[in-house]
Amino acid sequence: MSVFVDDVRHRFGRMIMCHMWADSQDELLLAAARIGINRRWLQMPPKASWVHFDISLSKKELAIRNGDILTDKYGPVEFLTKQRIAILEHSELSQTGDIKHRIKKLSYLP
Repeated sequence: MSVFVDDVRHRFGRMIMCHMWADSQDELLLAAARIGINRRWLQMPPKASWVHFDISLSKKELAIRNGDILTDKYGPVEFLTKQRIAILEHSELSQTGDIKHRIKKLSYLP
């Protein structure tokens, strides 16, 4: 299991924010508590397109020092694409034999 932070920079008032997400929600909540982020700031559907925290650059620095993985701005997109592929592979579509063809249509990954 892994926790990730990206290198985007979004303004929120006077702060600069980035994203933190993980392979599981439990792991994400533990990582957030470890760096002092209140779980009430958890972003999740339907208000957000994926489960994550928006964190300040100082919290990002703490997360990286705690072993979380730094990604580029495409980290969340790659993460979500891999999740969707895993779901498809375990769905009934995987029984049809043409799952790889269908996945290629859904993903920009090679």
